[in-house]
Amino acid sequence: MYDAAFAAWRAGFVRDAQRHCHMAILASPDCAQPRYLLSLIEFSLGCASQAKAVLSDALARSTSASEALEFANALLAQGRTEDARLTLLHATKLDPTFAAAHFYLSNTFGPQEAERAEAHLRQAIYLAPSLAEAHNNLGNLLRASRPGEARASYEQAIALRPEFVQAWFNLGTLLENTEPEAAQNALRRAVELDPTFAPAWNALACLLPESHWREARDALMLAVEIDPNFAVAWSNLAHILSRTNRAEAESAARRAIALNPNLVSANYNLGVLLGPARADEAIRVLRHTVALKPDHANAWYQLGHLLSFDDPAEALTALREATNLNPEIANAHAVLGNVFLAMGAAEESVAALRRSLECDPDNIVAHANLIFALPFLSDCPEVLMRECSRFAAQHEAPVFVCEREHLNNPAPNRRLRVGYVSGDFDSHCQSLFTIPLLSNHNHADFEIFCYSSVAEPDHVTASIRGLADVWRDVRALDDATLAQQIRADRVDILVDLTMHMEGSRRLLFARRPAPVQVAWLAYPGTTGSPAMDYRLSDCWLDPVDEPGRDDLYSERTIRLPRTFWCYDPLTEGLAVNSLPAANGEPFTFGCLNNPAKVSDHALGLWAGALAAVPESRLLVLEPRGVPRSQLTARYVAHGMDPSRVSFIARQPRRAYLETYHRIDLALDSFPYNGHTTSLDAFWMGVPVVTRAGRSAISRGGKSVAGNLGLPELVAYTDDEFVRAAHAFARDLPRLAALRGTLRTRMEASALMDAPRFAAGIERAYREMWREYCDSQCGRRAVGGQVIPTVFHGNCG
Repeated sequence: MYDAAFAAWRAGFVRDAQRHCHMAILASPDCAQPRYLLSLIEFSLGCASQAKAVLSDALARSTSASEALEFANALLAQGRTEDARLTLLHATKLDPTFAAAHFYLSNTFGPQEAERAEAHLRQAIYLAPSLAEAHNNLGNLLRASRPGEARASYEQAIALRPEFVQAWFNLGTLLENTEPEAAQNALRRAVELDPTFAPAWNALACLLPESHWREARDALMLAVEIDPNFAVAWSNLAHILSRTNRAEAESAARRAIALNPNLVSANYNLGVLLGPARADEAIRVLRHTVALKPDHANAWYQLGHLLSFDDPAEALTALREATNLNPEIANAHAVLGNVFLAMGAAEESVAALRRSLECDPDNIVAHANLIFALPFLSDCPEVLMRECSRFAAQHEAPVFVCEREHLNNPAPNRRLRVGYVSGDFDSHCQSLFTIPLLSNHNHADFEIFCYSSVAEPDHVTASIRGLADVWRDVRALDDATLAQQIRADRVDILVDLTMHMEGSRRLLFARRPAPVQVAWLAYPGTTGSPAMDYRLSDCWLDPVDEPGRDDLYSERTIRLPRTFWCYDPLTEGLAVNSLPAANGEPFTFGCLNNPAKVSDHALGLWAGALAAVPESRLLVLEPRGVPRSQLTARYVAHGMDPSRVSFIARQPRRAYLETYHRIDLALDSFPYNGHTTSLDAFWMGVPVVTRAGRSAISRGGKSVAGNLGLPELVAYTDDEFVRAAHAFARDLPRLAALRGTLRTRMEASALMDAPRFAAGIERAYREMWREYCDSQCGRRAVGGQVIPTVFHGNCG
């Protein structure tokens, strides 16, 4: 009857099996076997309490340890861990020497009962020392708390059974963080024994160094081929593929998420892959990632990085979460520094960027950003020079080429090849200055090369491309490869238009791909690099008669005739309006400079101007993502009545220029003057009162005003600034007259005389080249010793 019951159970005829079990129990009331089986049957029919009662009856009658073990495994298959444990405990009472019962009993205990599990495993090993599975399981139990003992257990399991794949796998994953080479060997042995063991292929791929990424990719592709539902392996494959094929990487990440929507690594990988190009979806995915794992510091960092482009305030929250969770994430501190700067908090920006470099001194982007941020905070050029020199020593020195043979023909009067390197040959404000120059180069004497790293070319890119003799899209080239290309192009003079700004290629210039290298346009300052020969300036930014002025820069300073800039507004059909205050409007001061330039010093100057002109108003550009209540509180802290301050958001260029129709007099920022913004203001008929300092960056306003013949707009002390603002504000006829003539004055000045400006730069290039040619002749004549000549530009 029992055999009939068991056969019916195996065949799926549950009710028949139940009936036969009852008959067997009636025939043999003291037999345990039919009661064991009936317990399984009752449970399958949903009668859990009845199943438990029948099992209790079975255990009361059971006299066979092996029989109890058999049914304990069946109970485990039904998910009845507690009932299986009772059955196995009964088996060990029937036969205390039954090693298998102790072995299986150890598997019924959870993490909270690890000591009991260990005791039974050790008893199993004591009773059956050759039981390899027990040694392996003991290793699993001990790996978190006693890794050394766990390793010994795995190795014993392997010694007993050299082909024990799972033990090799467990040993490999145990050692991955401490002995990667031994771990690799163990995992390689696992896949050698069983090439279809997908988890081992996955673990091996994760363990391989970056240089072996192709082997890792192949291992993961094998893993997902063996087990197409292996979500973790798909996620890891996405990470590996991201370096070569982002489309395939994205597909792999999405496959992982389809298999397991809550797999943290897959969501994180997808968010990173989507990146800024598909920011909305990336942000959504990364929000899901941190919801799944709130302590995922890198996910918070990536989320903050994406938010920083459009929502600095929320980015600030995410980045602070990242740095709180892991204070050593250098990139999170670096992005935090950029966010602070965008919000007008230069002091906090510099502190965050310095913290980034403490975490990772080799973080070249953070170091460049620090150099870019410092002038917003300090008017001391020595501070900037020291930091630039540190940058060069830290990052450029490993690739710096002091003197390298160039194959350029050292003929002083031949046609020169001039190369411009920039990532801003697009709608960036830099184009307001590059287009006037490139449009007026003498192509008979100069062959113009443009090396563009523009990420998303636009209509301005197309315009600039048409101005070059040779255009190269080099965004995909690393610095070493680009240096080779420039050498192959035989460029004579290479001009850096970016310096330490975003997208800088300082390590390109450190390789000295051209005989003469020049810094210009990015900002009036220095690179601090021994690889740069010259910097362009003018006599307003860098007075010729100021002792020690040229010692503030690592490059030799060449002062262009009259002006550092030549400007084209690149906007047509926008007229200058009449003075708003002359039409009955409240007198309005304004500053539409980058909010990063609004230092506490600048706020003090503006507060003085407002106080000197009762009933006046101030219109300023609003930092993205900063609540207006927070902005207002900052202005109030500097003594300004909040009802007199208005904020305006960023706008497209034409609408931004039209904002000057509302402004009577512009107030410059300090210590970082407005440069492009000041030129825009003057072109729209709005004079700019500026405060000149020591650094070239703080003298940009003076350079513009000097070129316009308006020295009365330049102040050298805070009191002078307030007095100048007051003087213009109280004389509306004078201000209205100036407004009406400023555009004409601009157009007649060197600031918009592009042919003259281009000719001046070309003369500077020719003098640089002649000096280089003289040095080559000097080498040949004096056995390699360079005998330089000296020349200066002028402001006449």
